[in-house]
This record gives sequence, C-alpha cells and structure tokens, in this order.
Amino acid sequence: MSNIVAAGFSASSKDGEIDSLGEDLTRLVSIGADVAELGLSGLDLVAGGRIIGDRLRRLAAMTARLPLRYSVHGLVASNFMDPETLPLQLSAAKALVEVCDRIDARVLVQHGGELRPEQIKERTGADARQREALMELAEFAQRYGVRIALENIFTTEEGQYRQTPAELAATVKDINHPNLVALIDFSHAYIEATYRGLDFKAELAAMAPVTGHLHVHDSFGRPIGRFKPFYPQEATALGLGDLHMPLGWGDIDWEALFSEIDVLPDTFLIMEIEARYRSEQPESLAIARRLIDINSARAAKAAE
Repeated sequence: MSNIVAAGFSASSKDGEIDSLGEDLTRLVSIGADVAELGLSGLDLVAGGRIIGDRLRRLAAMTARLPLRYSVHGLVASNFMDPETLPLQLSAAKALVEVCDRIDARVLVQHGGELRPEQIKERTGADARQREALMELAEFAQRYGVRIALENIFTTEEGQYRQTPAELAATVKDINHPNLVALIDFSHAYIEATYRGLDFKAELAAMAPVTGHLHVHDSFGRPIGRFKPFYPQEATALGLGDLHMPLGWGDIDWEALFSEIDVLPDTFLIMEIEARYRSEQPESLAIARRLIDINSARAAKAAE
C-alpha cells in the first residue's frame, strides 16, 4: 500500500466569503476528490492572532456537511525567519492550528522562511529562528493532533535568502518532532533546482524521508526572471515560472518520480491547479490516482 492515502485539490473563496468556498468544495465532491486543502488566508478567520468565532462556526458547519477530508494552507506570507513579524506569525499560526482542530483538518501548511536581499544583518541566526519557531508551533499543534507541513518554496528575487529543498528537509530532521513534517512542492523544487544548478531528483530524495504532505502541479522548472506577463497565460505560453498547470501540461516526469519517492504514512496528495483550469481537474485527478497506484506498486516491490 502507498503511504499516500488521498488525492484532491486546493480550494479557496473567490470573494472572501465562506459561501463561495463551499461552492468550490461542492464541485470538488462532484468530481470525486477525496480531500481538499482549504486556503483560509482570504477568509478573515483570524484578526491579530485572534479567531473570529462566528466565521469559524460557519466554516465548521459548512465543511462538516461535505464528505471530504481536509488540510489547511496557512498564511501564504508565513515566514518564521523574519524577526520583525515573527511573534505575529507565530500567533496567527497557532490560531490556525485551532481552526484546523475545529474543522477536523489534521495538517497545517507553513511556508519555509525567507529574507529579503537587503536584510543582510538578519541572516545571522535566520535558520535558528525558524527552527525555534517551528519547534514551538509543533509542540502547540501536538495538543490538537495537527501536523505542521513545512513547504519548500523557490527563490523569487535575486539576493533573497531561502533554504534549498534539501536544507529544509535537514531543518525538519534536526527538529525531529512527531508533529512536524516536510511538504514537497514538486514544481517549486524543480524551479529552485534550475535556478541554483542543483540536482532536482537528489533534492526530492533528501526531502522524501521526512515528507508527510505533497503539492502537485505542473511546470517546466524555468525561473520567471524579470519577465512580467500582461496575462498569466503569457507565462504559460512561454513556460516560465510557477505555473500551477494541470498534470501533463509541463515536462515533469510524474511517473518516474512516483516510482521512486517514499514518503511518510497518511500523506495527502494535493493538486494546486489554477482556478482557470477547473475543466481539466477531473483528468488531473485520474492521473493523480494512477500515480498513487504506481507508488503503491513501488512500495509492494520494496516489501518483497
């Protein structure tokens, strides 16, 4: 059996209201998704680290009506390396852990940290700040039975400080907490490997043993550089950047990767595919389930 136990998609509100998130989730149920990752940053569920109770009650009532398992994507701007916002970041993340518990979501996604090019002095101790904050958050999350999934991101501007996928995996290994896992975002790793001249598969291999959550979407692994598209479709036309395309639209060899990767038990496969590709989601879901079968066959062969 594969350790990947469910496949589904990210979902979010289109207008900041819970009803539109519910509509997106209902559509995912209709195409057969097992799980949805809720992008809650756009819902005003937390204000200054405090949960807005009425909104959470409405969210919990809505999610309970649907036959889905859930994970939650934390703040897209989450960043445990920045000393200016770190206390506020921790407060918001802890509030989101409580939100996870209320809606029975057992994974909270946290982005790996970064420092802007001009934050030279802050680079001393940046990794230590992130480790200490992750340990505190993991300890807090353990009370609620929630796992923190630390996601690898890619360099977004020249001179930025950010960990490579392998370095992020080392952070998770060093902390060694049962409620902290790594999250492999394949496209992010591909882009970062291209940008830094790293071995893409080696970076994934370093992450896999501590990985408990997957983000899957296609790209060509090409950094976007200084190119500024007028329409997002223009970046797609050139194959530049973090495109969040349907599976099979880019050049990631998914079958090869899933025949090699070995992740932790109870891992979700979440497809982060742009909303404009909703008509392609059923096909991507079918591909994802084939990838889980490939991974399962690999696990069975390894057990022989």
